[in-house]
Amino acid sequence: MGDHKEQPLRVGAAVRRRRRALELTLAVVSARSGLSVPFLSQIENDRARPSTSSLEKLADALRTTAVELLAAADPACSVDVVRGDGCEPLPQPRSRSLVRGHHQMHASEFTGDHDAGREFQYRNDQLMYVADGAVEIEAEGRAYRLGRGDTLYLTGGVRHRWRAAESDTRVIVVAVAEHIEAVRDRPRR
Repeated sequence: MGDHKEQPLRVGAAVRRRRRALELTLAVVSARSGLSVPFLSQIENDRARPSTSSLEKLADALRTTAVELLAAADPACSVDVVRGDGCEPLPQPRSRSLVRGHHQMHASEFTGDHDAGREFQYRNDQLMYVADGAVEIEAEGRAYRLGRGDTLYLTGGVRHRWRAAESDTRVIVVAVAEHIEAVRDRPRR
């Protein structure tokens, strides 16, 4: 129960995200794919499931593949519980995903330290929340120290690195998933 592997995929949201990322109307996708606007609307709202042939036509119209659309599809369940690891202390450092599946949001929990020299840069926005301990973060040439209960918001594209400043540190990172076109490419200066 609550396991995404038991649920069918809903491709509608993936189709809508892709269409909107390309700034296309349903009418344009209809003209490119040969599929009717009402049928496309039903697909996007998960009221109709496209056949393999229709999905391939739709993918071509969206300049992607059917495989990519299926990979970006949401599981059909709308509620899922991810349980904690129990009472036994686990080796540190470690990380675990707090959201299963391929969703618009991704969340992870990091416990202990990790490779402080590793630089991160995500395409989309992210929020770091310190649940326990403290972290030191370097972003855009500035250093920040966050303690328990503090948050740091990073706009997509910002290069940063962080490290645990205390041994019992636990950080929650929530971000718009990388497969989502949440931000347009920013002009380079």
